[in-house]
Amino acid sequence: MTERQEFEATDIAASTDPKFVAPERKVFMRTYGCQMNVYDSNRMTDVLGPQGYTATENLEDADLVILNTCHIREKAAEKVYSELGRIRKVKEARALDGKDMMIGVAGCVAQAEGEEISRRAPIVDMVFGPQSYHRLPKILAEAATGKTVIETEFDIDAKFEHLSAQAAQPERKRAPAAFLTVQEGCDKFCTFCVVPYTRGAEVSRSVEQIVTEAGQMAAGGVREITLLGQNVNGWHGKAPDGSTWGLGRLVRRLSEIEGLDRLRYTTSHPRDMDDELIDAHRDLKTLMPYLHLPVQSGSDKILAAMNRKHTRDEYFRLIDRIRDASPDIALSCDFIVGFPGETDQDFQDTMDLIRRVEFGSAFSFKYSQRPGTPGATMTDQVPEDVKSARLAELQALVANQQTAFNASRMGMTCDVLFERKGRNTGQIVGKSPWLQPVPVDGPDSLIGTIQPVEITGIGSNSLFGRLVAGHHASVSSTDAIKEAVFDA
Repeated sequence: MTERQEFEATDIAASTDPKFVAPERKVFMRTYGCQMNVYDSNRMTDVLGPQGYTATENLEDADLVILNTCHIREKAAEKVYSELGRIRKVKEARALDGKDMMIGVAGCVAQAEGEEISRRAPIVDMVFGPQSYHRLPKILAEAATGKTVIETEFDIDAKFEHLSAQAAQPERKRAPAAFLTVQEGCDKFCTFCVVPYTRGAEVSRSVEQIVTEAGQMAAGGVREITLLGQNVNGWHGKAPDGSTWGLGRLVRRLSEIEGLDRLRYTTSHPRDMDDELIDAHRDLKTLMPYLHLPVQSGSDKILAAMNRKHTRDEYFRLIDRIRDASPDIALSCDFIVGFPGETDQDFQDTMDLIRRVEFGSAFSFKYSQRPGTPGATMTDQVPEDVKSARLAELQALVANQQTAFNASRMGMTCDVLFERKGRNTGQIVGKSPWLQPVPVDGPDSLIGTIQPVEITGIGSNSLFGRLVAGHHASVSSTDAIKEAVFDA
């Protein structure tokens, strides 16, 4: 066993051994960016629990602060340094009271910036990339000696082994909906994107690892799982018999888990949307009628410059196949406007694609240069005012389509998974099959259950409804069993 493997074995034992007791401390976790970062932050909190850390939302109370960063947005690193400046003042104020505060920067900015972070922000004790959080006990121990720890090696297999070790622990009560990472990294190398450089090459977890973790989540009360990956439909995992499965076969296997009623996955690439996965949308009631399938541009010239390796016509044909399999599906998308060389006609090609596809929702952004990517060095950068005008025009069109899609749900009765209390007294909020939030008047006892709701109103992002009389109960039989287990 190598020294690193010994460290990793120690990390897993320290973060999962129920006999391990540590003094009570508080951690403040700030998460930026994607859903995978949300998942990673939750797993970091799990790792820190046996070390005596409980989560706090009050920065001033924190013994440990971790910024889990994202490098996708414009000026991402500068925003992190600005936040560190604010944290420095809190650390200094705590020091006057004789209290220490350790500071860590995690995630993709940490991976990209490395030692530059500790140079520009000496208050940072730990810098570690997205493949290293499972080694937090070791990292914390080293940082406690006064050493600034930089941990940015790619060791995703060790991270996946750690996730599997966590999943093998006794079940605990969980929220009704949760994320589950099945794949990380990307091999596509789109010219605008930093993911291959900050998350590494595509790596897929095994079928056994995923099914085990999903089963533990369901046993803990999770009714809906969203499978996560930078290129999630590129997942190809090893099965127990040594064969390799694709995502379509995986969701069929996960649909067999008792108590797991809903499945989603994000984010997908058009090149990896195969027949097996499309057929799963046709066949599985557990696979929700929602698909986020980024196209980025409607111009073949810009798609080629982005290295997307698909054309607009190929995207149209793919959408037709998906809608043939699942006519009621809500389609979501990503768009980048103002990529280098984008002309007015290129932009109008994108607007034409949006009109023809008709999306239920979309995320849209102005192109921003990411250091180290091919796009950052391209000539013919689009002026900022042009990008802003195009973005506003595109977002107005998408907003109209989203309103039209929501309006098409009026009068329907659909199943809603209730996840939390609403803003108003006596209100609970759930999620529709198409991912919109749905607030209704109802008792808190329905949180964690799936109930039929009649849609009576719409908002820009939400659906409003009322519970169908005579159908709801406080808990299902499965939920009652789980409650008995947790109350024992």
